[in-house]
Amino acid sequence: MRYFAAFAVLALTFEAYSASSTFLRPLDIQSLHDQELGAEKKGEAPRFAVPHRLSVKPSWEKTGADYVWTHQVTAPNAVSLNFGFTRFKLPPGAELAIYSADRTQFIRSFTAKDNNPQGELWTPVIMSDDVVIELTAPPEVVGQVDVELGHVGQGFRTFGQSTLKAGGCNVDVACSDSKGWENQVNAVAVISTGGSRFCTGFMVNNTAGDRTPYFMTAAHCRITAATAATLVVYWNYQTSACGGSRDGKLTDFQTGSTHLVSGSRSDFTLVRLNTQPDSKWNVKYAGWDATATGHDSPVVAIHHPNVDEKSISFENEKAVISSYSGQSSPGDGTHVRVIDWDKGTTEPGSSGSPLFNSSKRVVGQLHGGGAACGNDLSDYYGRLHTSWQGQGSSGTGGLSDFLDAARTGRLVTDTI
Repeated sequence: MRYFAAFAVLALTFEAYSASSTFLRPLDIQSLHDQELGAEKKGEAPRFAVPHRLSVKPSWEKTGADYVWTHQVTAPNAVSLNFGFTRFKLPPGAELAIYSADRTQFIRSFTAKDNNPQGELWTPVIMSDDVVIELTAPPEVVGQVDVELGHVGQGFRTFGQSTLKAGGCNVDVACSDSKGWENQVNAVAVISTGGSRFCTGFMVNNTAGDRTPYFMTAAHCRITAATAATLVVYWNYQTSACGGSRDGKLTDFQTGSTHLVSGSRSDFTLVRLNTQPDSKWNVKYAGWDATATGHDSPVVAIHHPNVDEKSISFENEKAVISSYSGQSSPGDGTHVRVIDWDKGTTEPGSSGSPLFNSSKRVVGQLHGGGAACGNDLSDYYGRLHTSWQGQGSSGTGGLSDFLDAARTGRLVTDTI
């Protein structure tokens, strides 16, 4: 957390805004990358943007039949911008649009359908350094609009841009290696939190099989009760061809969640997304194995290395239980150790991604490790068996309180 706080203070010293515009001075990109090297070596979730706190409310002008507020955000040389509306409630008929000043980049419009219990809206990134926010409301509802722009994330690197590791050995999920794993691939997403950090996460099934939008990631990805509203989930961010151009799209997104439970011992977090994924995105809900022996097989990881397009990795030997970073088994039994990857690897940004056993069920989520292209170091996944009963650091209990709310006693589900 100390890195986030330090940069929030730094950002405020560079910030200037008026009723119609916000200007952010260019960042020292090399310095930021150097600092990220140290943070990632410590296992921090990688950052892609510097957060700026501000308070901007609509200043309406009558334009034709409607009232319109436009606010331009300019950050020279920024890779991307994203926005956190810390107050967000639109009446029917009002519409919020976000687009690049040259009108080549657009985020879909937000309406009353995007209202949520948290009363906030956090947007996906837009790949521009000069962006216009435009809010329109008919006269009869303009007084019901409750919107405040409270955050701008100033991007200093793209998704997939590495500071620490080269990823030439990663295997795109578009490759034939993922044949038979398509449903599991479609359960995994890249995420951003706080408009500044990224990780991987996955939709997870429950014993009722009712498609409640439960979503899991690692606790060190920093989704808490205070930050759950800032979660943005990007589905289907993957290449169109094996080894092809990095042409993944960030257009299949949803925003906002409610924090349910986290646990520090096995580094897990479970949230409930504000909405179910759009059916046309073909998102699946990953099955899991909470038994004591679920890990005892070859394993497969599906993840976003450095938040690059989605990859798949294979370990042909059985995983073992261990402590976090431990070399002996079972240690304290809180983690599943992948001794070394036979094909592919993981990288910063893969944190929170699921580890599947040979039955295609999740047995843990990535906590950390030293694996990289060109080495045989281990990775460590928080053990789902440990997370099942809890000892959570927040919330109550563990995964079983939510994934088996009916207390069926079932310890295994399949992907749906």
